[in-house]
Amino acid sequence: MISINKTLREMGMIAALILMAGSQSNAQNPIIMDQFTADPTARVFNGRVYLYPSHDILANETRGRIGWFCMEDYHVFSSSDLTGWTDHGVILHQEKVPWLNPDTYSMWAPDCVAKAGKYYFYFPSIKKDTASGRGFGIGVAIADFPEGPYTPESHPIGGVNGIDPNVFFDHDGQAYLYWSLGNIFVARLKENMLELASEPLVIENLPREGLKEGPFMFERNGIYYLTYPHVEHNTERLEYAIGKSPLGPFTVTGVIMDESPTGCWTNHHSIIDYQDQWYLFYHHNDLSPDFDKARSVRIDSLFFNEDGTIRKVIPTLRGVGVTSASDRIEVDRYSARSDTTVQVAFLDTLDTFKGWKAVLGHKNAWIRYNSVDFGEKACSYIRMIASSPDGGELELRLDRPDGPLIAEVEIPAGPEWLAVEEDLTAFYPGMHHLVVVSKGDQPVEIDWLRFD
Repeated sequence: MISINKTLREMGMIAALILMAGSQSNAQNPIIMDQFTADPTARVFNGRVYLYPSHDILANETRGRIGWFCMEDYHVFSSSDLTGWTDHGVILHQEKVPWLNPDTYSMWAPDCVAKAGKYYFYFPSIKKDTASGRGFGIGVAIADFPEGPYTPESHPIGGVNGIDPNVFFDHDGQAYLYWSLGNIFVARLKENMLELASEPLVIENLPREGLKEGPFMFERNGIYYLTYPHVEHNTERLEYAIGKSPLGPFTVTGVIMDESPTGCWTNHHSIIDYQDQWYLFYHHNDLSPDFDKARSVRIDSLFFNEDGTIRKVIPTLRGVGVTSASDRIEVDRYSARSDTTVQVAFLDTLDTFKGWKAVLGHKNAWIRYNSVDFGEKACSYIRMIASSPDGGELELRLDRPDGPLIAEVEIPAGPEWLAVEEDLTAFYPGMHHLVVVSKGDQPVEIDWLRFD
């Protein structure tokens, strides 16, 4: 074993490494790690993906209703590779919208579309002039750029009562507005994108029982896909119906994603084609496992069968995109693992935004992280944040647990996190899966690693 065993015990060095790593981009789920994000609508503008989610915050005695959804503003994020995401900040706050009731903290799932050089942001909230104080309207804010600033209209769209706005442009340029309130509704929009051009229609032939909401319409190869969350059993799953026009009729066709195995009651989504690959954006309560009103956005790849039906998407921790070998690689967002003794746990249960750690519990346990780009210029050593109370040994291999060996790492005994450096024993250029294998008899915890 070629080992320089440069254990960097000085806390300043470890802090510097963690700070440096924290600025790196990730390509794993959830994609936003410094705040709660939900109900993601993704759009492609000018060759870049823009993400318009709702923004969950935690209610307390002075804001919102404790134990319920609480949302007071919207952020927008963007990416050119679905790996590194830029937060452009708050684009709309409830205090800036004259028609809504700010005491309700009800800025729920939004959408955004572009037309004639303008960007139209659609959002629901509870209106201040409803007798019950519970009636939802859908408003519009307009900007010159996808990231804003957005200026809200003084009134919501007339004739629309509901949530979850979604706008779809057909090939002839006609815009359609979809929304939900018990049923899913659709109406044409006028050229100004601010008023209905037809009476709302209830979309027929959808499941009669169970909540339906969150419509998202798209078209591919002449097939119109109406996708929506639906409570078939206990929690929402993502389903779809297909038709030959934006107004239907639609035929219920299948399931895009099953119910959450961990009990997150809601799911909400969007689907885009970006650089010749389709993607499903959705949410889960990764960062708040005990409270499913604080959600986080995920992405996974989506594929079609030859007949145009959608293959069911299996949610992953790995997500999409490619991770550079020189960026932080969080193997806890694994693609595969040897068995259930390989565990994932929060670094700090009191601050879940710090992320997770991977725990390899026994000898020959392994965890695999897919799609690492090692490039063409040789890496010479690996840096890792890890711990093992009794000391541990790791092997780093490529593609398979018995694949080419690239490094052997000794983790000195101790209860604290250590920053460890080891020389690489070999370098293989290009794209590879990274496999970390435990070779000692003692458990090892790994926060992240990177190659330099």
